[in-house]
Amino acid sequence: MATIFSKIAAGEIPSYRVGESDRYYAFLDINPLAKGHTLVIPKQEVDYLYDLDDETLSGMIIFAKQIAQKIKAFSGCNKVATVVLGLEVPHAHIHLIPINSEKDVDFSREKLVLTPEEFEEIASKLRG
Repeated sequence: MATIFSKIAAGEIPSYRVGESDRYYAFLDINPLAKGHTLVIPKQEVDYLYDLDDETLSGMIIFAKQIAQKIKAFSGCNKVATVVLGLEVPHAHIHLIPINSEKDVDFSREKLVLTPEEFEEIASKLRG
């Protein structure tokens, strides 16, 4: 059975696409910690990031780097945090979060509430 992330990458569930290649997909997190908080996934459905084969994992990191550079330019943040949790959805993924402090990566804090128009505006700017 396909994960929600596989359905998003396939276009079966709408998302705010930030970037895409033949092997990877990046989209805005709908419960963001900051404007520009993006998820990067492989299109290949694998539960655990470190179960990906080396070529897919290294390609995913390079793809994430390209997206992170766009997030940094968009947000003006100090850095883009790369966070791997992987328990909430059984599909390997990386969170890219614009940060100015380590406190900005506290997943227990209240998430931003954005309108669909705000999400689309951010995604559009990140797609550039």
